[in-house]
Amino acid sequence: MNSIYSVGQVNTYIRTMFDQDFMLNKIYIKGEVSNCKYHTSGHIYFSLKDESGSISCVMFAGQRKGLGFAMKNGDKVVAGGSVSVYERDGKYQLYAREITLEGAGLLYERFLALKKELEEMGMFAPEYKQSIPVWAKTVGVVTAPTGAAIQDIRTVAGRRNPYVQLILYPALVQGEGAKESIVRGIEALDAYGVDVIIVGRGGGSIEDLWAFNEEEVARAIFNCHTPIISAVGHETDTTIADFAADLRAPTPSAAAELAVADIRVLLNQLLGARQRLSRAMENHVFGLRQKVEQYESKLKYLSPARQVQEKRTRLMQIEDRLCSAMENRIFAARQQLGIYIERMKGLSPLDKLNQGFSYVENKEAHAVTSISQVEEGEMLNIQVTDGKIVAKVLNTKREERGA
Repeated sequence: MNSIYSVGQVNTYIRTMFDQDFMLNKIYIKGEVSNCKYHTSGHIYFSLKDESGSISCVMFAGQRKGLGFAMKNGDKVVAGGSVSVYERDGKYQLYAREITLEGAGLLYERFLALKKELEEMGMFAPEYKQSIPVWAKTVGVVTAPTGAAIQDIRTVAGRRNPYVQLILYPALVQGEGAKESIVRGIEALDAYGVDVIIVGRGGGSIEDLWAFNEEEVARAIFNCHTPIISAVGHETDTTIADFAADLRAPTPSAAAELAVADIRVLLNQLLGARQRLSRAMENHVFGLRQKVEQYESKLKYLSPARQVQEKRTRLMQIEDRLCSAMENRIFAARQQLGIYIERMKGLSPLDKLNQGFSYVENKEAHAVTSISQVEEGEMLNIQVTDGKIVAKVLNTKREERGA
C-alpha cells in the first residue's frame, strides 16, 4: 500500500527541499514589477514578471533598508533574496532582501564582491582609520568644479570658518577617466600637505556613482597619509569609498561640517576663557592687595620709628610711675620721720631742760640719779638750758616717792 501524507507534510517537505537548495538561498531575479502593494505592516507584496511567466515576491518591513527607491508597478528591477515555500498556501515565492533597478543589478553584484574582497584584506579595518583634525587650516576637495557639491562645501565652510583655505582639485566624478582623475586628485592634495581631504560628489544612480566604487580609488584613499572624509551622493547612497575613507559623511555639506570647525564656537570658548581669566586675575589682584594692606599695617606697627615712639611712650609712662612712686615713698618717709621726730622730741634732753628739768653729773661725768651716788662736799655739774652750774653738795635728804 502506498504511503499517504497530509497536505502540511508535503508542503513542509517541499519547503525543506527549497531551503536546502544553495542556489535558491541566494538568488537574483530580474523582471517587471506588478501587483505592487505596500501593506500597513510595512511589508511589500509584489510580483515579478517577464514574457515567460511571473513569481510572487514579498519584502518584509525589516528588509526595507535593501530598497533604495520607491518601487511601483512597471519598474524593471533586480530582486535579490531566497526562494522558499509558504506552507499555509502551498506556494513558493521570493523573499526579497534587496531590490535595485534593472541595469544596476550587475553593478551591485560587483559592488558586493569588491566590498567583500577589500574588507577581507583589512582595508576597512578601524585600526587603520586616521582621526580628523579638529582645527584644519587647509581643506582639500576632490570633486567636480561645477557641481552642487563644491558649492555646498564652500557655503558651509564660509559660514563656519571663513579663514579656512579650500583647495579644489577639479576632478571627473562620472564617466570615462573618472576613477583615474579622482586618484590623481587624492595623490596631488596628499603631496601638497593639506590638513584634511574631502572626496565626493552629489547624488545619482549607482551608475553615476560607480567611479567611487572602483578598487583604484579605494586603494588611493587607503594609502593616503592625509585624513579623508568621503561624501558621495545622498545619505542613502553607500560606496566603496565610504568604507575605505577615515570618515563617512552622508552629504558634501555634512563633510564640510565635519572638516571645518565652527569658529563661532572657538570665539565663544575664547570669550569664556577671557572672562574666566579676567575674573581670576581680579580675584588674585584683590587678594594680593589685601595681603599688601596687611603687610603695610604690620610694617607700620613694627617700623623702627613706631617702635622708638612706643618705647618712648612706655618709658615716659614708667618714668611717671617711678616719679609718682618716689613722691609717695618720700611722702610716706616724711610722715614716718615726723612721727619719729615727735617721738624724739619727747625723749630729747634739751626739751626736758627747756621744761625746767636739769641734768646732774659728778666729776667723772656720770649721771647722778640718786643721793647715794654723792657725798657731802663733792662737786657736781648741773646742766641747764643755757649752760652749766658747778655746785657743791652740802647735804643730802632722802625722800620717798610713789612708784
